[in-house]
Formats: sequence, C-alpha cells, structure tokens
Amino acid sequence: MLRRTFSSRPFFLLLFTLFVATKAKSNDQQKVKTGIYLMNVYDLDINTHSYYADFYIWFKWTGDRDPSNIEFVNAVEKWGQTMIPFYEAPKEMPDGSMYNGMRIEGRFYHPFELSRFPLDHHTLQIQIENPDYPLDSLIYVPDSNAVFVREGFWLPGWDIGKVHSKSHKNIYPTNFGEPGGRLTTYSNFTFDLPISRPMNYFLLKLFLPLLIVMLLSLGAFYIHPERTDARISVPIGSLLAVVFLQQSYDSALPDVGYMVLMDKIYLLAYALELLIMLRVIMVGNGLSRSKKQPDYTAIRRNDIRYFWLYISLMMAGTALLIFIS
Repeated sequence: MLRRTFSSRPFFLLLFTLFVATKAKSNDQQKVKTGIYLMNVYDLDINTHSYYADFYIWFKWTGDRDPSNIEFVNAVEKWGQTMIPFYEAPKEMPDGSMYNGMRIEGRFYHPFELSRFPLDHHTLQIQIENPDYPLDSLIYVPDSNAVFVREGFWLPGWDIGKVHSKSHKNIYPTNFGEPGGRLTTYSNFTFDLPISRPMNYFLLKLFLPLLIVMLLSLGAFYIHPERTDARISVPIGSLLAVVFLQQSYDSALPDVGYMVLMDKIYLLAYALELLIMLRVIMVGNGLSRSKKQPDYTAIRRNDIRYFWLYISLMMAGTALLIFIS
C-alpha cells in the first residue's frame, strides 16, 4: 500500500514568491512628503457651499516620478485658479532627494451641514490627488511638523480649531467607460481646517433677543386680570416680534430643506406664546362669566406660577434641544 505524503516545499515557495512580489511593489511605491502653509481663507459663502483659500504646498521625494502635477478634488471655478511653482524644475537637495512646491489660490467646495446652526462645526478641506500615478506608484504622506497656518490668521465670525493633514486612499469604483479599463485607486492628501461659530454669537445675537421678547410677553401676567385687552395685546405684539427675529437670521441661510437648531428653538417660543395667550383668554372668559366677585389675589398668584413655569420650560427646552441636536 502506497502512503501519500504531503510536501511543504511548494507551499513555502508560494509564500516566498508572494512576499517578494509584495516587497517589490512596496519598494516601487514612491513616497512624497507633503506640507501646506495656509495664508488666507476668505469669501466663505454658505449659500454656494464654497470658499477661497490662499496657501503654499510643497513636496519632498526620492525617485523619478514628479508629484507636482496635482489635481484638487474639491476645487471649483478651476478657470480662476492660480498656481505659481517655486522652481521651473524640481530642485535636488544635498541628501539626494527632490524638492518643489507652489503657491495656490482658488475656490474650493465644502458642503455646509447646518442642522446645528448656530452652534455648527465644519471642517474646511483641501484635497489633492495625482492623476498620473495611482496609489501603487505614488503616495502622499504628511510632512512631519509641516502643517502650518500663517501667524495672525483669522476668519471673521468663526473660531479656528487645530489644523491637521492626513493621507488615505481614494477608490474610484468605475473604469470611466474605458474598454478593458480597471478600477483605480489614488493617494488622497487632505488638509483639514476645523471652524466653529463662537458661543457668543448664539447667546448674544440670537438667543438673548428672543429671551427678552419672551419675557415681555410673559409680562402680560403682571397686568391686572380685569384689563383683558391689554393683557392679550402683549403676547400678540411679542409674537410678531418673534416672527421678525426668525426672519432676520433665516434670510442669511440657504434653503436647506430641513430644520436647523435655531428653528426648533423658535418653535418652542411659538408654543409658549400660544400657551400665554390661552392663559390670558381663559382668565378673561372666566371673569366675564363669573356672577360673583372674582378672587383677583388667587388669579394673580396663579399667573406668577405660570410666569416661572413658562420661563423654566423655555430654558429647559432650549438646553434639551442643544443637547439632542
């Protein structure tokens, strides 16, 4: 009887071949150290979801592939983009590596998500890829300690977070209609600039005027219950003021098709205005139907309770909306 034996030699030979192929592919991939120095960001337009950026970008590499032919993934108005290179040809450095860069000014796209307006946070991005070389031939990696923003950089109306850069692969799931073409993967280098609206913008410019109007509306509870006409006119006038306040900020926002945080806070204000008017109307109707001497002391005591109840609902509801949004 013949005994079948298993030889491990072909198996290890296959593993060795795969290792050598992977190593050769890794060695063939050219790494490009990339850095950005941001000079200015201006004309940030939420309605068109875009902004202008002025910055320097540079590359350091070792190899024959020139990484300077870059494409901005999120660029718009490419016809108006300016690119001024440092050198006409790459400069060789003392350590044998190559170096070049350019100053760029252009408009870039950013989809502004406004569901948390006016407490919204955004990350403005500048994304580059090289259309000549896929990921297995060239990869952009962040230059160590080379993400900079100009000293004194300021974006009016926004707080600036910590900038950083990252590198990842971008897979295009199409062959772009090329017969026999294959899916391609490119190295994507991304520069991130986090921005957020200051808290004072929400507290002082948007919420404080609304809170003052609500307090004036609640002042109807301090008017004598007999003066129903005067009591009802106060929340009606305040309701009109709330409408005008909402229009003042809503006109500055694009038509996003969903409710932002400030819209929800105003819905809460509308609901409270309705409750205030209902309370005033119910008290007035009760007085007109009463055939005995009204207990004004009890009515005013209850009005004061409603005053503090509605104030508490306004503050607690606003805090809850901020927390859950």
